[in-house]
Amino acid sequence: MTFNVLTTNAVDLQRLLEENKTTSAQIVEEYLTQIDRYEPALNALISPAPRDKVFATAKARDEERQKGQTRGSFHGIPIVLKDCFVTASELGMSTTAGSYAFVGAKASKNGAITQRLIDAGLIILGKANMTEFAGMKMTMMMPGWSAHGGQTLSPYVGKIGDNEKILGHSTPGGSSTGSAVAVAAGFSPLAMATETIGSIVTPSTRAGLYSLKPTTGVQDTTGLYTMTEFFDSPGPMAKSAADVRVLSEILLGHSLNSPHSGFWEGLSVSFLDPKIWCMSPDYCKQYEGTAEQMVDEYEETVSALRSGGCPVKYPIHCKDPSVLPNTILPIAYWDFKNICIPRFIRSFDECSVTSVADIVKFNNENSGKALPAPFVEQNDLEGAMNTTEEEGKVDELKNDLRKAARDILDDLFDKEKINILAAPGDSPLCRYASAAGYPIATVPVGQLRYNDRPFGLCLVAQADEEETLLRFMGMYEKVAKPRPIPRFRNFE
Repeated sequence: MTFNVLTTNAVDLQRLLEENKTTSAQIVEEYLTQIDRYEPALNALISPAPRDKVFATAKARDEERQKGQTRGSFHGIPIVLKDCFVTASELGMSTTAGSYAFVGAKASKNGAITQRLIDAGLIILGKANMTEFAGMKMTMMMPGWSAHGGQTLSPYVGKIGDNEKILGHSTPGGSSTGSAVAVAAGFSPLAMATETIGSIVTPSTRAGLYSLKPTTGVQDTTGLYTMTEFFDSPGPMAKSAADVRVLSEILLGHSLNSPHSGFWEGLSVSFLDPKIWCMSPDYCKQYEGTAEQMVDEYEETVSALRSGGCPVKYPIHCKDPSVLPNTILPIAYWDFKNICIPRFIRSFDECSVTSVADIVKFNNENSGKALPAPFVEQNDLEGAMNTTEEEGKVDELKNDLRKAARDILDDLFDKEKINILAAPGDSPLCRYASAAGYPIATVPVGQLRYNDRPFGLCLVAQADEEETLLRFMGMYEKVAKPRPIPRFRNFE
């Protein structure tokens, strides 16, 4: 039985498998056909899995199913992993975080999350391109670009506009761009991503996806490149709220069944003013009607939720994130140099670099491929290499930033008597979530008339309140417009 790779979600595919209307091998074949058609133009995959290994895995999952030995709710369902999730070399995919310095590195073991997904029966179709080192290379590097993987493009928009701002309307946005594009373009029903500050939120809203960044620190990140220990958290991207829920249960290792019986029972949501909570013109140039359309559809979404019975407050006031301590960069530099790169390197049995200094040296010695125009700098890598902050001082910076963010958000949650705070996806709310270590999710809203680029909402809850966000996402999907489907107008 054939299905539409652009609209069918993983829950639907699992139902088809349970009803013996398709097989995992047939499902894989449909996605690989779509990859063959559009990957050359989109450049979403930095390391596709070898076809023979993918089909062998799919057939093995089919045989297990026939014997009644399913491993979990997504047994035999394909997934794409961002190129920061370590995969054992025997699987035939590299893990480079987008950097040439890690090409050829060999790992005998999968990372903890990679292994968790495999144990749950998912089939890895490939590794997704990402902003190199999740942006920890040079300031103002285009999201979705890496020296090793090139530039990923949006299936909705196509070519990035000339002189486009770093998060302009034609850019796919955020370091997890390849993961988001892979799902939106029908390369896979599911993808794994990571977020430091906006790296899941921005690309998923620009691909019309549902996604979740869980509470920082609740998952085992062994065998995973993260830019920081303080801000980063891995999470799922998908075309439906139900898919995000099931994949989140696999990742978090426990059921997320709601204790509430009523539709909106236990949920209360406040929306920030979209005219205030929007993207700075330094990062995104607005064109005729783009800002106005996003505000109009944001307010239409608020009205639709109210009409659907959701307890909504709009608009409410929240302090701008500029009031938070300006310590993101020193924290990121220190974590990257002293925790994250050493831990990433330890994931490999063979690796040509042993430190940030080695990476900087490698890039200088191989500048033709590692530092190609226009991204010829590595000022952030050098900044991290040269950081001399004491660990105790950095711990103070972390504690102060986390407390400041949580105090502001917790006061707002308490004062407004809400458990979800919502804002446009193109807003700095993700900075609060990252500083606080709180979970943040996305849902799609609409599509710009200007160039078809999707846009959406981001939603923050307090620590360990993933279930609250997932309940809202599931209810939201019932009252919202269908998510936008790419038309590939610029690729035919």
